[in-house]
Parts: sequence; C-alpha cells; structure tokens
Amino acid sequence: MTSNTLTTTGPTPPTGEIVSRLLRTLGDPDPARGAEDITVVGADPLVPSVHRLADAMSAAIGVFGQQMAAVGEQRGHRRQRVEVRAEAAIDQLMATHHTTLSGRPLDVLLDDPTLLGNNDFHRARDGRWIFIITTYPHLRDAVASVLRCPLDKVGIARAAADWDAFTLEEAICARGGVACAVRTRDEWLAHPAGRYVTQRPVVEIERVGDGPVRPFEPIGEADEALTGVRVLDLTHVIAGPVATRLLAQFGADVLHLTRPDRPDPIPMIAMTGGGKRNAYCDLRDEHDRAAFHDALRDADVFVHAYRGLARHGASTEELVRRRPGLVTLEYHAWGADGPWGERGGFDQLACSATGFAVEEWTDRPSLPPTYLLNDYLAAYLGAAAVATVLRRRAAKGGSWRIRVTLAGVCHWVRELGLLAREDVLGLPRPGRAPLAALSTAMTDFGPLTEPATPFAYSDRAVPQPGRRSPLGSAALQWR
Repeated sequence: MTSNTLTTTGPTPPTGEIVSRLLRTLGDPDPARGAEDITVVGADPLVPSVHRLADAMSAAIGVFGQQMAAVGEQRGHRRQRVEVRAEAAIDQLMATHHTTLSGRPLDVLLDDPTLLGNNDFHRARDGRWIFIITTYPHLRDAVASVLRCPLDKVGIARAAADWDAFTLEEAICARGGVACAVRTRDEWLAHPAGRYVTQRPVVEIERVGDGPVRPFEPIGEADEALTGVRVLDLTHVIAGPVATRLLAQFGADVLHLTRPDRPDPIPMIAMTGGGKRNAYCDLRDEHDRAAFHDALRDADVFVHAYRGLARHGASTEELVRRRPGLVTLEYHAWGADGPWGERGGFDQLACSATGFAVEEWTDRPSLPPTYLLNDYLAAYLGAAAVATVLRRRAAKGGSWRIRVTLAGVCHWVRELGLLAREDVLGLPRPGRAPLAALSTAMTDFGPLTEPATPFAYSDRAVPQPGRRSPLGSAALQWR
C-alpha cells in the first residue's frame, strides 16, 4: 500500500455544476431552474484537506434547502432562492465538535467517553493500517473478544500490531464488531465491495411498487413545507437521525423509534432530536411490532439505518405491500445487497476503505480535518431526496425506495476531484471555534449550542429545530 501518492485529476467542476448534477441524480423535474435558485458564497480550500469538503457539503445543503422550498412552493409558498456559505458548510461537518450541552462538549457527556476516544488508526504487523471502532458496548466487546487486551489506545495498538490488517478486519467483523483495513483508492476500486459501491449513484432512487397519487394539500404562509407529512424514524447515530431532524425542522411529524437495550447516547439525542417525539420499539417483540405496523398505516416516510429488518417483517418490500405509496429512505455503510451488505460500518470506516484516508495522509492515514464527512453529507442528501420523491409521488403516485451509503458518499466526494496538496497544507486546522455562527436553544436536556442553520432563503425565515425530548417519552402512535 502506498502512502500519500495522489492520483491527479482533471479540472474540478464548479459548485454550480455539482448542484446541477445532484438535482439530476435526484430526478428533479426542472434541474436548471433549481440550480438557478442556489447560490454558494465561498469555496474550497478552507481547511487543510485535498478533498473538496466545503464544495461538496455546500452543494448538498443548497439542494436540500431548494428541494424544501420547491415543496413549499407547490403547496402555496412564494418561490425562494437559497444562499449557502461555505464556512457554515464546514461547521456542519464538525457539528459534533461545535455543539455543547449546558456548556459542556458532547464527548465528555457520554456514559463512557473512552468508547469513542479509543476509535483510531492502528499499525498492523504487516505494515498496513486498520481503523478500529469501540463506540458502543457491543462493539467494544467484539474488539475485546478478538484482541484480548486492555481496551485503551495503548492496549489496542499493541494487540493490533500482532495481527495482519486484513485478518484482524475479518476477525472483528465476524464477532459482530466493526473495523476496516486502510486501502488505497486503486485497491478499493478492485475490491468486490468497492466495485459494487462505485457503480451506483450517490443517491439511489427506485420506484418499487404501485401506490396512489397523493397530492400536497395547500398550506398557509405560517406553515412549513412538510406540514402533515408523517415520518417513522428507525435510525441511530448520525446520518439517519440528522436527516429526520431536518425533515422535522420543516414541519414533518417525526416519530423516532429506539430499541430500549441499544439506545444512542443522551448527548446525541439532544443534538439530533430536534422536533421529534421519541418512542421505544423493539421489532423482536410481538406487541411492539404490532404497534409499529399500526403506525405504518398512516406513515408517508420510513427512514432506517439497520441491517436485518426483513427478519422482523420490516423490509421495504413488505412495508410497501402493507402501505402502498410509502417512501423509504435506507442508510447503509456499504450497500444493502453488495458483498459487504451484512457488514456494519461508520463514517471513519468508509474513509478508511475507499482510499480517502490515504489521500489525506500526514504521517499516517488521516480522517478529514473535520473528522466527520459522510454522515452529514448523507443526512442532507437523503433528506433532499425525500422531498424530491414526495414531489414525484404527488404527481405520479408509486411506492419508492431511496438508498444512501456512507462509502458511496466518500466515493462521490473523491470524484469531485482533488486539490493540490501544496495549496492546502498551510491552512489552519479547524478547531472548537466555529467558522460561522452558532445558535442556542433551550431543551429538556439543558441549553444546547450548535452551528446555526447553514443556509438562508431570499424571502422567508428558515425554521429552527424544534423541541428535544428524552427517549421513550412518547407513545408509539401518531398525535
């Protein structure tokens, strides 16, 4: 495996062209008109990355804002133009670092901060690198069962050094954990999972069945674009919960479902739970499964980020059979049906697998200077796709499936082209201080300060996230 040798690319497309391509990928009926309504102020490079982080995120945010405005326009709102600031887009990628709860950073409020703090690249016996994740107790236990070492960075590093990287990757994944050996871009493109991911668009949209035309009802000027839209949210940190928070921000009634024995950390619920109600639901339980299917009868959208739902009668095919006209949004790490379809994954593992971490190389493989990338991009892209598909359903009916993969997002960013390393290395690394504005809201968990909404409309206030409520504080039913 090479270290920091970069594959040169041709001229990189301007942000406006990225926006136009995204609108066409989503199937917007008039992508030229949509692109006219989006302005991005600023551009890469803003941080020391060879990848176009700000341009990619700005385009995704702009398309999301424009698609929400398009829904609002169909329902009676005035046409809006969208302005995105590139600095605010970078802040969105770093939201977990810029967000505080009662003045405390989120990472110090976790039940066990070491679970997150142990996530890192480790050098293996064969000289390759591997990224190992212990974020949740069951993932920690999987790593412990393989490495049999003290679960701190020193212990993990010493134990990993006794393994070959690919062997360790397979061993941890076989125990139900998640890890990924670092690959170059060429290695990823030659890998079966890589070929599967790279042959697909960054957002896959498929009509999977018949369904009635469900035209939008008119709304008043004070109503938000998704008023009356019902969303069942079976997701966990971070892409899915942020996507459904965005839908809730624009008026959707979002009912977030959590398995009680696998909760997300409270700080994450505070950060991603704006405007949602939170109910417990374990699809392995007969009564919970019945309540879920009762709620499904009146749902417009189902968003999930779990593998194996078919075992519990919750595959997309089964759900659209029960609820014709349903729109499903699925988040996967590596693709639902590909060679790694049964393998879990996180943002950092997508960077490790796809060559991204090698291209960010300093003295070792590196994550982007924003730390996160795919989760937030996937959130905005998925939420934008939901708006587009609801517009399609309003005109043509049908049942629809949207799929977004973290590895696919990573590949999409790389396809935008690379910046010259000498042009970015001298830029300051982003830190706790944001590049743009923060906002503070009172929540049931205390005052929450986070990056402000990263775009503005020309003639309408962008809604703010709603109330954050604790897990299990709502019944599994619609209001």
